[in-house]
Amino acid sequence: MPLQSYHSSHGGFDFLGLRKGPSGAVEIVYDDGVARRMIWRVRTKAADHTIGEVLRYAVDQTKVLPALLSELKRRSIAIEAIAA
Repeated sequence: MPLQSYHSSHGGFDFLGLRKGPSGAVEIVYDDGVARRMIWRVRTKAADHTIGEVLRYAVDQTKVLPALLSELKRRSIAIEAIAA
C-alpha cells in the first residue's frame, strides 16, 4: 500500500492521509493545520483505492471531518480512534 495524502483544494489547511501504522494496520490521519490531529485505525477490510476515494471526497468538502465520517459510514468502513 503506497502512502496517500490529500490537501483541501478550498484554500484551507485540512489534510487527510492514508498510511500503514507500526502494527501494519491501515491508518487514516486528519490534521486541520492549526490545532487538531486525529488518527484512526481502519477495522474493516477495504481496498486502498476505496479508502482513497473517501479521503479525496471528504477533503474537498467545506467540513472535512464530518464528511469523512459520513462517507466512511455510508461505505460501511469501520474505524477505531487511536490518537486525538
